[in-house]
Amino acid sequence: MTLQELQEQALQLPISERWYLVQSVLASIQKETLSSISESSSKKPLNELDPWTQSLIGAVELGRENLAESYVDYLEEKCHRNTKYI
Repeated sequence: MTLQELQEQALQLPISERWYLVQSVLASIQKETLSSISESSSKKPLNELDPWTQSLIGAVELGRENLAESYVDYLEEKCHRNTKYI
């Protein structure tokens, strides 16, 4: 079955079944994407990088509860680094 044939058949389904199809395909894509991200990130952990390199990345996955605290820590560290040169 081609993608076009599948699309034509999906469009003939009732709207509730199409929504279910969309949600299940999206969940599948998200699961595969997350697993591929975790596999690629497990190849070389960021903490093995030089601290200067880590500071350039700037992308750390955090839960919502840790986001504000981490940002405050970041600002304090940045402020501390900047006062060394004054």
